[in-house]
Amino acid sequence: MEFQNLFSPININGMALRNRIVMTAMHLGYTPQGEVTDRLTEFYRLRAKGGVGLIIVGGCRFDDYGGMPSMIGINEDRCIPGLKRLTDTVKAHGAKIAAQLYHAGRYTHSSTIGGKAPFSASAIRSKLTGETPRALDTREIPRLLTLFAQAAVRAKESGFDAVEILGSAGYLISQFFSPLTNQRPDLYGGSCENRMRFGIEVVEKVRDAVGPDYPLVMRIAGNDFMEGGNTNKEAKTFAAALEEAGVDLFNVTGGWHETRIPQLTMSVPHRAFVYLAKGIKDAVKVPVLASNRINDPALAEEVLKNREADLVTMARALIADPELPEKARGKKTRLIYHCVACNQGCFDSIFKSEPATCLVNPWAGREWELESRSAPRPKKVLVIGGGPAGMKATCVAAGRGHKVTLIEKKEYLGGQLLLNRNIPGRQELVAAVSDLLNNLKELNVELILGKEADIHLVKDISPDAVVIATGATPILPSVPGIHGPNVLHAWDVLAGKGSAGDKVVIVGGNAVGLETALYLGRQGTLSPEVLHFLMINRAETIDTLFALLDRGDKKVSVVEMTMKLGQDIGASTRWTVLAELERLGVTMLKGYRAVEVTPEGLMTEKDGNVQLLKADTVVIAVGSRPENALVNQVESLVTEAYTIGDAKAPRHALDAIREGFEVGLMI
Repeated sequence: MEFQNLFSPININGMALRNRIVMTAMHLGYTPQGEVTDRLTEFYRLRAKGGVGLIIVGGCRFDDYGGMPSMIGINEDRCIPGLKRLTDTVKAHGAKIAAQLYHAGRYTHSSTIGGKAPFSASAIRSKLTGETPRALDTREIPRLLTLFAQAAVRAKESGFDAVEILGSAGYLISQFFSPLTNQRPDLYGGSCENRMRFGIEVVEKVRDAVGPDYPLVMRIAGNDFMEGGNTNKEAKTFAAALEEAGVDLFNVTGGWHETRIPQLTMSVPHRAFVYLAKGIKDAVKVPVLASNRINDPALAEEVLKNREADLVTMARALIADPELPEKARGKKTRLIYHCVACNQGCFDSIFKSEPATCLVNPWAGREWELESRSAPRPKKVLVIGGGPAGMKATCVAAGRGHKVTLIEKKEYLGGQLLLNRNIPGRQELVAAVSDLLNNLKELNVELILGKEADIHLVKDISPDAVVIATGATPILPSVPGIHGPNVLHAWDVLAGKGSAGDKVVIVGGNAVGLETALYLGRQGTLSPEVLHFLMINRAETIDTLFALLDRGDKKVSVVEMTMKLGQDIGASTRWTVLAELERLGVTMLKGYRAVEVTPEGLMTEKDGNVQLLKADTVVIAVGSRPENALVNQVESLVTEAYTIGDAKAPRHALDAIREGFEVGLMI
């Protein structure tokens, strides 16, 4: 495919970009003291080398009240040398670089600012932090505007090609603009014109400080997705006023951190929010950047070809594959490792105060400490198991020059990741398998499918190193009746090997149990195609359509022993899964223990009370155990033997692929 629009240059107020691909700002956790580190610099160097047009780094903290100490500092002149090292590194590879000026307002946790109260437009409690900020005094606003301007000047002096002001996601400028968080009686509150005033004054102050010929970017929400908040209509009005104040490029996203509409998970369709950028583009004359869930060059090209935006964001996509632009330009799109929007390595890590990484690219954030060099002596390597861990180990080892044989007992590769193909909102994980397979084929790895490895086969191949990645098998709890004809395992249900009845009880409220409930609960609901047909033909009322969307043809219950469902699901995704289950009418029972499976259903116990949950089918989803019977035998045969992934201990795909990557470097 030709990418004529994607790789066409564009000029933003004198800043010449080589293409339309932008890596927007993400908090990565690579600057624990707020200073530029080798880790941050090398991470962005590889993205610049990979061909991205513009990199926006941040958020950059410029006010002690507005951000975490671990964010990139741009609050003092002493930050400039480190920032200069970063900008020089990025620009040496042909990319442009901008700094995002970040102020969280009421999203700032008091614990990060010495226990002091954060401030906002008004003293309205934040659902994100659980804290109530103080209202910013009108007399304090000039000082804050000056801080914005001083930070922009530092960015310019540090070699940044542009500066971006963060005015979205429910942060400070959003808080002034929204009627939900701005109840001020002065010139900064009340009417839409007054609520826009603070954001406009920030832009005017920054523009005066950096001069007319320095690119100024504004990140805004095309829709806050907050009930009673700003929509695309108000965003258009704001954008037009900001353009007049001096903005050269709009970076359009959607939602706040408090929004209950998913923005970044894989349940969000690709390019779902491009229409927000199109709305802003209709209201301004300067270029517009579209954001969210654009993870493939073909998707990006479509957005540009349709003139829905002038540039496209591919932030997580470039975490997953820093070479994405060059692969696309070089007609090697088949070799791209796509972001699958799992959020396990990026957002979930940040929520746990850990550095960002990536499920499909374990090298992300470790480029500064790990180097993928050619093997000093090519070895014969046998990888047993074709799940994600084994596939990644094979790719890395073969890429370093080893002669690798991969053997898998099934007729196909992918392991448990393939179970996601039937789970609503999780199907994109299967793309991780496809990408690994495409890269395996490029490396001419020997694949042996449909054959189970044993010690005799290992002896026959006589490898120098063996990687055991045989995965895991489901656990069946010691419950009477567990082998009855009305019992299925969740893996079999998701693989389409078993047919569940109309009434289903799932034992286990972990990720697999809840995802099985999603799969079963969605059966019988309207498909997107049918919904579209019925809507455009006005065939049913809206209430009828919602009823057909919200209820399937099965009554599903989930039984969990503990008092928390989905403990093994990341924070960024768990709430969306629980919300979807609630919408589908799935009954979720916490603190219930499975006692016995009977022909009538499942006997449960809670607080000494025994209860029968009637069911046609009981589905078991209580976890898995390692499948590692070969380990001891193989270790006695070769000097290099490694056990990785679920064969080592059942965990997430993130862990499995990371261990495959690490072992591929070790051999």
